[in-house]
Amino acid sequence: MRTPRIRTFVSGLVFMLVAVGVLALAPGPALAGTPQPGREGSLPGSFSWSSSGPLISPKPDAGHPILSVKDPTVFRYRDRWHVYFTTADTAGRWSLGYTSFARWSEAASAPQTFLDTNPDIGSRYAAAPQVFYFAPQQTWYMVYQTGPPSYSTTKDPSDPLSWSAPRNFFGGEPPIVTENKGDGAWLDFWTVCDRTDCYLFFSDGNGHQYRSRTTLAEFPNGFRDTAIVLSEPNRFDLFEAGNVYRLGDGDGYLMLVEALATGSDWRRYFRAWTADNLGGAWKPLADTEANPFARSSNVAFEAGQPAWTRDFSHGEMIRAGVDQTLTIDPCRLRFLYQGMDPATGGEYYRLPWRLALLTQTNSTC
Repeated sequence: MRTPRIRTFVSGLVFMLVAVGVLALAPGPALAGTPQPGREGSLPGSFSWSSSGPLISPKPDAGHPILSVKDPTVFRYRDRWHVYFTTADTAGRWSLGYTSFARWSEAASAPQTFLDTNPDIGSRYAAAPQVFYFAPQQTWYMVYQTGPPSYSTTKDPSDPLSWSAPRNFFGGEPPIVTENKGDGAWLDFWTVCDRTDCYLFFSDGNGHQYRSRTTLAEFPNGFRDTAIVLSEPNRFDLFEAGNVYRLGDGDGYLMLVEALATGSDWRRYFRAWTADNLGGAWKPLADTEANPFARSSNVAFEAGQPAWTRDFSHGEMIRAGVDQTLTIDPCRLRFLYQGMDPATGGEYYRLPWRLALLTQTNSTC
């Protein structure tokens, strides 16, 4: 039977309106390498990397005597890279900074904005940002630590002065954290969601990795069921900087946690685990000093670049999009990390961290 012309017109009009609505609500050109079908199970059992030299370094000014940029979160949005990071200054104060550029070759010269100039953020302690687009609310979130886990929101992540004042995820520290953190503290909070739930992962500096859960509909409220998902007797084997990502278009997930190589040189490196789902158990992938995810032993430096760091510390994978699923392409792993000159010493708050990019050189795809 032929479709009546009026129905065809109405159907076309509805399609146009839906399309316009999607364009209006979407966060803009956001993909940085779309995951390809069938790429969910492509991780090797061991890794090798090539590192750039420092790409983003401190740019102090009269009001911001910073000597360190660290803990980056990175995403591609409207044809530009956007990087938020922690700053540390000569007085040991920690805050947040931001930079943006079209190409990585422009990163070193790109201007930096300090978020303490945002009156809603101010001069409070703030560190370890994670930025993502929460599609159900058409809102951008920045998760970070102000002591407890906090979040700010905006409709435009390219404007660092637009972030709202922080709000806390929890009314107080969960008892399981208090009972297990020892002289550590909960830190480095990380949010990732699946089709029904959102999870908050974090460390305690005492050898534990935690997970809390809420529903997609309740987020950012309702976090509960806080549990330990990884535990080590040596606190430095699960130190800090945990990240979790969805692997391509499948249901598998990758977890990274920073450790200290206490069996050898005490340098920072990353261990890795995988899980079938975010609420499941984590299985070792590359989780030892001998077989790490990323360490000085499996990182080479680009031609002409000196081995400028032996520490591979707090960073973020380059994502395939910007939304709350935190999807990465397992066939094209890249990781923006913090490193520093191996000859550098000094107090923890004054270490001169710089940001550089790792590119995997042994993809199995």
